[in-house]
Amino acid sequence: MKKFVNQSEISRRDAMKLITAGSAAGILGLFGSQESRAETHATPFYATGIPPVKIKSVKAIATAPEGSNLVIVKVETTEPGLYGVGCATFTQRAMAVITAIDSYLNDFCAGKDVDNIEDMWQSAYVSSYWRNGPVLNNALSGLDEALWDIKGKRANMPVYQLLGGKCRIAVDCYAHASGRTPEALADRVQQFMDQGFRHVRIQQGGYGGVGTTEQQPDFKEAGFGREQDQFMDQNAYLKGVPEMFDVVRKRCGEDVELLHDIHERVEPVDAINMIKQLEQYHPFFIEDPFSPENMNWFKHLRTHTTVPIAMGELFNNYNEFRDYMVDQLFDYIRIHISQIGGITPAMKIARLGEWFNVKTAWHGPGDTSPVGHAANAHIDLAVWNFGIQESHFWNERAQEVFPGCQTYNNGYMYINEAPGLGVDINEKEAAKYPIGTRSNWTVRKSDGTIIKP
Repeated sequence: MKKFVNQSEISRRDAMKLITAGSAAGILGLFGSQESRAETHATPFYATGIPPVKIKSVKAIATAPEGSNLVIVKVETTEPGLYGVGCATFTQRAMAVITAIDSYLNDFCAGKDVDNIEDMWQSAYVSSYWRNGPVLNNALSGLDEALWDIKGKRANMPVYQLLGGKCRIAVDCYAHASGRTPEALADRVQQFMDQGFRHVRIQQGGYGGVGTTEQQPDFKEAGFGREQDQFMDQNAYLKGVPEMFDVVRKRCGEDVELLHDIHERVEPVDAINMIKQLEQYHPFFIEDPFSPENMNWFKHLRTHTTVPIAMGELFNNYNEFRDYMVDQLFDYIRIHISQIGGITPAMKIARLGEWFNVKTAWHGPGDTSPVGHAANAHIDLAVWNFGIQESHFWNERAQEVFPGCQTYNNGYMYINEAPGLGVDINEKEAAKYPIGTRSNWTVRKSDGTIIKP
């Protein structure tokens, strides 16, 4: 006779089988050999997707296709053909950075995992015991950017995707306009406006008006200092900047955003008085009114003017400007990314700024390499509190040395949308342009006193 079993009995039997099977598995796991358990748990889940890659070597590549010394870090890995590049450019002391890279970083990094960027940054930062200055920070920055470049290539993504993805279509930039007279300067501003730039930084001559006067300073007459030392007439500069703004505004209108860089070359009280005079011309920002030795003057500046202020180009350590950002004493953080150690600390600084409405305005002159400009741009694309980016237009020699240079259209910078940072270096071309050791940042008053940048 056929035996009929009801559904509830089948369910009970199936449940008992599952319980028995689970118990057996648990017992096997509990009493199984150490070898079998080690095999089960040897590889963490996060590491099963991509096999580990180690650093094979770290080296410096120096070149000067436009005259300024540029230093690149190249990190080669144990994976054939996989390497990364980063910017370690400290133009004024390039040879010291090269020594730090080749003599210290190479030995320090060999054999380490390329994926652990934060650990690499922190360990390299403190490995010299004393906190880093500009030489070691630039070396560290080159390493850091090269590791991000490698990580992007391993992920087959541009670096900005690893930082959170795009917040904007492209990177809005400002151009540099200068001229010996305000009228010549206004003509140059108009040219950039015709190219689509909405932001233009204006300077009469060089920083501080250097090169706009025929006056022979007394220190030159006395044979004091070096022949190439420059002269700045601070009073003429303080008088000329408001006049410069007035001419450019009248000639070019109110639609263009105007910026200006004091470059810390006047006394703090004089800078405050001049900035107050500029309020009527609505500057986008005034940059570096005070040197790092005069940071407490920002409190006085804030109470006397509403002009937006950019600061930070000369900072080495992100602890130097943390409190000033938190206290909202300036509006734009203007750091040189290789000066403070690369993408890793720059992202932390940008995130801090978001909390206190401080926007980014990374330093990006011709003595930041195309690799460094790419690092700037990837962060610019990814952070919400982006403000503006300094632009530089690379000549043909530089573009041959650095395939993948940024391009510009309608005032925007566009990056090479390749995995990693998108910029490479042609070592054969780079070798055609050797670097030098001369620096021309010495500026004096008429009596020969050094003016601090």
